[in-house]
Amino acid sequence: MEGAIQADAKVYSEAGTESSPRGPGCSLRHFACEQNLLSRPDGSASFLQGDTSVLAGVYGPAEVKVSKEIFNKATLEVILRPKIGLPGVAEKSRERLIRNTCEAVVLGALHPRTSITVVLQVVSDAGSLLACCLNAACMALVDAGVPMRALFCGVTCALDSDGTLVLDPTAKQEKEARAVLTFALDSVEQKLLMSTTKGLYSDAELQQCLAAAQAASQHVFRFYRESLQRRYSKS
Repeated sequence: MEGAIQADAKVYSEAGTESSPRGPGCSLRHFACEQNLLSRPDGSASFLQGDTSVLAGVYGPAEVKVSKEIFNKATLEVILRPKIGLPGVAEKSRERLIRNTCEAVVLGALHPRTSITVVLQVVSDAGSLLACCLNAACMALVDAGVPMRALFCGVTCALDSDGTLVLDPTAKQEKEARAVLTFALDSVEQKLLMSTTKGLYSDAELQQCLAAAQAASQHVFRFYRESLQRRYSKS
């Protein structure tokens, strides 16, 4: 099933997408999203942030292996495929973070003894990859009709040597940054669902980054709404 996503990844990279301009005062890169791209998964979505692109497919709720069955909720799995080569330690770490975020919002108790699998294929990585993966996973779960208590999004912040905060950094900005922080936030109260950090920063800088991420998440959720409105108004 993962092969279907890999096979379609190149096709999508040349396809047109629906996009939304940046909101005023928002320093996030350009967004683009397209849903229902793949025929095999129950739901699929591609998400583009600047030059970072991720393709996501969701399978389920479906039958689960007995060894992985959970009697009172669905078993949620996340598979992340790099652009080239086999998954390594970095991919496994991101899989765990994305799974923890999805489990925090998916209403798995509505589908006990089933499996929900999210497969993510990296098409291009130009910075803020984990945030882009989270956004692609959310839009694919929506397309699959998986019940969730809220939507979620990912926002990455970088702090340079002078303490300047950069939202949605590029790969070059991440490499030069003193610290890189990624947050997953829900759409209801902008509550923190997951965070991962790398580098050195103070408590005050952490709070500053979280506040900036919460403000930026409003732009992401607005883009979600606009993208879905465009899709369903056409159909």
